[in-house]
Amino acid sequence: MTGGRHSPKLASERATQGFALVCLLFMTGWVLVGPSGLLAWSENSRLLIERQKEVQQLVVQRNDLRNRVALLDPSHVDPDIAGELVRSNLNVVHPDEMVMLLD
Repeated sequence: MTGGRHSPKLASERATQGFALVCLLFMTGWVLVGPSGLLAWSENSRLLIERQKEVQQLVVQRNDLRNRVALLDPSHVDPDIAGELVRSNLNVVHPDEMVMLLD
């Protein structure tokens, strides 16, 4: 090489390689810290475990509510549930009953 001058072809290749390097670095960064990247993977798995526990609790609660609804079927109401609802909603008690308030 004479005089420190680069041929236009060599400068074009360097520009292309530089652009390719920048693109690869960007893609690598996106894989690491993107919304579905490696760093977000542990957070997503933690959230998944929390949501699964929440779903299990809601399934238990739903089954309890289904049971109460079945006991309140108009064709054959369970007397214990009916008495509980009357007492709690209307504040009605028998004269011989003792009321105990729990915190």
